[in-house]
Amino acid sequence: MSAAATADGGRGGAGAGSAGKSDAKASGSKAPGGHNPWAIALVVSLATFMEVLDTTIANVALRYISGGLAVGPDEAAWVVTSYLVANAIVLTASSFLGKRFGRKAFFMWSIALFTISSVLCGFAWNLESLLVFRVMQGLGGGGMAPLAQSILADSFPPAKRGQAFALYGLAVVVAPVVGPTLGGWLSDNASWHWCFLINGPIGLMALGLMHVLLEDPPGALAERKRLRAQGVRFDLVGFVLVATFLGALEVVLDEGQRKDWFGSDFIIVFAVISAVAFVAMIPWELTRKNPVVDLKLLGTRQFGSCFLVMMATGAILIATTQFIPQLVQAYFGYTATLAGLVLAPGGLVTVVMMLVIGRVSGRIQPKYLIACGAAIVALAMYDLTRLYGDVSFGFFAWSRVYIGIGLPMIFISITSASYEGIATSQTDQASALINVARNVGGSMGVCLAQNGLAYRQQFHQSRLGESLSAANPTYQEALRVATQYFQAHGRTGVEAQSQAVAWIGQQLQTQVAFWGYIDVFWSLCLVSASAVPLAMILSRVKLGGGAPAGH
Repeated sequence: MSAAATADGGRGGAGAGSAGKSDAKASGSKAPGGHNPWAIALVVSLATFMEVLDTTIANVALRYISGGLAVGPDEAAWVVTSYLVANAIVLTASSFLGKRFGRKAFFMWSIALFTISSVLCGFAWNLESLLVFRVMQGLGGGGMAPLAQSILADSFPPAKRGQAFALYGLAVVVAPVVGPTLGGWLSDNASWHWCFLINGPIGLMALGLMHVLLEDPPGALAERKRLRAQGVRFDLVGFVLVATFLGALEVVLDEGQRKDWFGSDFIIVFAVISAVAFVAMIPWELTRKNPVVDLKLLGTRQFGSCFLVMMATGAILIATTQFIPQLVQAYFGYTATLAGLVLAPGGLVTVVMMLVIGRVSGRIQPKYLIACGAAIVALAMYDLTRLYGDVSFGFFAWSRVYIGIGLPMIFISITSASYEGIATSQTDQASALINVARNVGGSMGVCLAQNGLAYRQQFHQSRLGESLSAANPTYQEALRVATQYFQAHGRTGVEAQSQAVAWIGQQLQTQVAFWGYIDVFWSLCLVSASAVPLAMILSRVKLGGGAPAGH
C-alpha cells in the first residue's frame, strides 16, 4: 500500500508542486496536446495500479518462490526488500529527471523498464537473477510514482483536479487490497511466475496509450529549457552515495543473521561501505545547491518527526503483509489464496477509512489523527501476540481490520503535517523523502523482523530443548502417553517410542515458531507505540488547505 493521501487530492491540493505551473491549456476542457484528460487519468491510474500492486502481490507467493528456487524463506524475503530499496533510491532522483528530460519521456522509460523487468522476473532461473530483475523493476516503479500526480495536475482544470485525484487515489488504495489475493490465486492455480508476467500485457497497453495521449505542457517544456540554459546538473555524486548507503545497509540487514553478523568479513565490509557512504553523504548534500536529498529538511522537528513516523508505519505495513501470510501458510495449512484472503478484509476497511478520514481530516489536527492511528495499530499488533495453535481465520482477518482502521489516519494526515512550514520549492523534495521513508522503513521492517524471528526462535529452541531430558518427569510422562497412543494405533513398542519422540520434537518446533512470531509482533507493537509521542510533538497546521499528496 502507498502513502496515498487521496483526501488531499480531493481537496484539490495534490500535486501542488506542479499544479502552480500548469499552463493555460489546463484551464480548458482539454489536456496538453488536445487529448481528453480523463483518458490520461485512466492511463496514469492504470500504470500506478500496476506499480503499487507489485509491492504486495509477491508476498503470499514467497513460499512458492522459496520452493521453486530452492532457497530459504529468509532469502526469499529479498524479493520484497530489493524492490522496496530500489524504489526508494530512484524516488530521490525522479522529480529532477522528469523535469530535466521531460515528463512524458521519463514516465514512458519508467513504464518500459518496469514492464520488461517484470517479464524477466517471471522467467528468472535462480534467486540471483530474480533479485537483479526485481531491482530493475523497483527502479522503473519508483520513476513512475512522483510524476503521476504532476501529470494529472497539468491535465485538469483546478475545478476538476479533485475528481482526477480521487480516481488516482482509488487505484492506489485498491491495488494493495487486490495484490495478496491475486498473488495467492495465481500461485495456487498457475505459477508464482505469473505474479510478475501479468504486468507484461498491462504495461504494454499503458505504454502505447501514454505514447498517444501524453504531451508535456508548455510550462514543463519551458522549465526543461531553463534547466538546460542554466546548466543545472543532476547531483550524481549524491545519488551514488545515497544508493550505496541504502544498498549496502540492506545487504547487512538481509545477510547478517545467516552470516553471524560481525563475525563475518562479508558483513563487516558492507557495514563499512554503508557507514562511509552515509558519513560522506552528509557534508556533500548539505553543500549542494541542488541536492538529491535535502538533509536540512530531515533536520527540522516537524518534517524529521514525520519522516520517522512514516518509516515506522512502512515497517509495520510491509512486515505484517509478509509475515501473516507466511505464518498461516507454514503453521496453519492455508493455501496461498486463503493467505491472501486473510489480508483482504483489512484492505477493504482501508479503502473505506481513506474516504472517511479524507472528510474529517480538514477538521482535526493531523497530530491527533496520527497519534490515534499509531495507537490503534499498536493495539492490533498487541492483539496478534495472543497467537496460539487453534486460532481461526477470523483472528488474523480481524487483526488486519484493526490495522486497516489505523493506517489511513497516519497516511493521510502525515501529508498535511509534513508540508507544514516548508517552502513551495521544497514540496517535490518533501514528497520524495516521505515516500523514501515508507519504502526504506518497509524494507528495514521486513529484514529486522526476519532476523528477530530467527534469533528468538533459536533462543526459545535452546530454552525448551533443555526440558527434553530423561531426568525431566514432565517429558517422561509426555513420552509415555504419546508412546501408548501410537501403540494403540498399531505401532510396535520401538516404533511407537520413536514416533512419540518425533511427535514431541515437532510440537516443540511449532511452539518455538509461535513464540518467535509473538516476539516479532511485540516488537512491531513497540515500534508503532513509539510513533505516538513523535506525533504529539508535531506543530499544529492550518486546516482546510491542500498539500501535495504522497504516492
